[in-house]
Amino acid sequence: MRFIYFTLVVAILSFPLASFAHHSDAGLDDNSVVSLEGKVIEFRFRQPHVYIGVETMEAGKAVVWDIQLGSVNGLSRQGWSADSLKPGDEVFVSLNPATNGRPYGKLKDIVKADGSPVTVDPNAPAASLAIASSLDGNWSGSRPGPSAAAPPPPPPMVNGEPCTTGFDCFFRANLVLTDVAKAAQEAFDPLSGDNPEATCVGRPTPSALMSARGYLIQIDMSEQEEKIYIRSEWFNEERTVWMDGRGHPEASETIQTGHSIGHWEGDTLVVDTRNFDDHLSPYQIGVPSGSQKHVVESYQLSDDRTSMRVEYMLEDSEFLAEPLIHANNLYYAPHMEMLASDCDLANTGRWVN
Repeated sequence: MRFIYFTLVVAILSFPLASFAHHSDAGLDDNSVVSLEGKVIEFRFRQPHVYIGVETMEAGKAVVWDIQLGSVNGLSRQGWSADSLKPGDEVFVSLNPATNGRPYGKLKDIVKADGSPVTVDPNAPAASLAIASSLDGNWSGSRPGPSAAAPPPPPPMVNGEPCTTGFDCFFRANLVLTDVAKAAQEAFDPLSGDNPEATCVGRPTPSALMSARGYLIQIDMSEQEEKIYIRSEWFNEERTVWMDGRGHPEASETIQTGHSIGHWEGDTLVVDTRNFDDHLSPYQIGVPSGSQKHVVESYQLSDDRTSMRVEYMLEDSEFLAEPLIHANNLYYAPHMEMLASDCDLANTGRWVN
């Protein structure tokens, strides 16, 4: 039974859901909620998004809703597993629906018909802050401990309206585009198979930094005299930061993750990255990047050594009219294990019209 559309979102969640988007939320109406009850016919616990198929009755006919969740990584840390749901389970669901009327949506809340939560371990204790001895180790964009439950900051405003889709919103609100970028964005169809998000193509830095609330970052300094590795659960990305004094290769030699060289300025690691492959939508909003893209990052431990400040400067003269400078904190997370994020091609393109 399908209930009602709300023009104003008032969601009462039984537990927090991971909402760190892999692909753009284009085609979804974040200002409406559909509530329904039905039977689970599929639970696909795979990267980069978990999916639930729920069969419900509408006007006397069976309709199957395809419902998108967050990543396996984020959901696993909230107590989910591949056994959390099984075909035949009766559930109550609320979701943000597709704008074109098809039975597709992004999950906001789900409970079983008896009112019990879906998560295996909803009462798992929150981790406390830990002390790092260096930049080496695992880092998360979410602060551990009770403060992790603090209300999120207000959403950014785009064209005078609050923007609610996370990763997309940040870049919509903060990138200053050239005319070339605006034209490319206008021509881009985010719901087509041309979208890199539909083909397991990752997004190079600074995307991993902006997705760190849902995907751990690891800094491996075991070979730091020669190189430092920066890894992300996001598409199992691994960047090699060369520390041996070499420069960048010729501009014609490009790499999906870019070519990174680093040095120390006191206790701050500075990473300079160029030589990126062309990308149709690295910011998830249809704005491309190309051979002029250049990113400089700095990593520095906080005074109490429980976090590090990460600042980056992003410039791309072809597509960005002004450089973007941004800073945020990553928190030391030795209690969290890096999880593989092997992209399932069938899942990653499931949202395409």
